[in-house]
Amino acid sequence: MTQPSGRVALVTGGSRGIGAAIAQRLAHDGATMALTYTSAAMKAQAVADKIEAEGGRALVIRADNGDPDEAVGAVEQTVRVLGDIDILVNNAGIFTGGPLDRIMLTELDRILAVDVRAVFLASQTAARHMTEDGRIITIGSALTERVPADGMTVYAMCKAALTGLTRGLARDLGPRGITATVVHGGLIDTDMNPADGPAAGLLSGVTALGRYGTAADIAATVSHLAGDGGRYITGTAVTVDGGFAA
Repeated sequence: MTQPSGRVALVTGGSRGIGAAIAQRLAHDGATMALTYTSAAMKAQAVADKIEAEGGRALVIRADNGDPDEAVGAVEQTVRVLGDIDILVNNAGIFTGGPLDRIMLTELDRILAVDVRAVFLASQTAARHMTEDGRIITIGSALTERVPADGMTVYAMCKAALTGLTRGLARDLGPRGITATVVHGGLIDTDMNPADGPAAGLLSGVTALGRYGTAADIAATVSHLAGDGGRYITGTAVTVDGGFAA
C-alpha cells in the first residue's frame, strides 16, 4: 500500500503523546513533517530530531491553538517553508472537567477555542492549500459515544462537535477530492490519562478488551487514513477504543 511518501503533513500538538506518535509514524511513511507545540519546546525538538535521525525532515512551530492567529499561522508557516499541505492532523487539545456547576466561563471559552475553533480554522486554512487527495484527519474522543461518569460534559460536547465538523468538511471538500475523517480514541496511555494512574484499573474494566491502548494504535489508524487505504473514507468517524463504547 502506498503511504504518504513525498507529501507534506502538519500535526498540531505534536510534542508528546498521541501527536508525537502520529508525527513519527507519518515521517516513517515518508511524509515531510511539521509539528506544533505550545510550551514543550524541548520535547517537540526531540521528536523532530528523532525524525531527522531516521532520514526525514521536520519543522517545529510554536503555536497556541487558543489564539486564532497562531492556529492559522501554523498552517501558513508550514506552507511557506515546506510547500502546500497534503495532510493535516488536528491533534492539539486540552481537557476541562469537573462538576457541572463549577465550570467557569473562562474554562468553557478556552476549551472551545482550543478543541473546536482552532480545528475549524486550521482545516479552513489548510484546505486553501490542498490539492486533490488531500486529507484532513482530526483526533476526537470515544466520549462522543459514551460518557461513563460525571464531570465530562464540556469535554464530551467539544469532541462531539468535531464529528459534525468532519461531516461538513467532507461535503464541502469532497468535490475537490479532499477527505475528512475523525478518529475517536478511547483509553489511550498518555500523560493526561496514564495506564498506571489511580483510576486506571477501574477505567480499563469499562473496555471490552480490558486494557488501555497506546499512542501507536492511534497513529496506525491515522497512517491508514492518510495513505491509499483512506482514499474512499470520508465524512465519518473511526473509533479506536478497545470496545469502550461497545
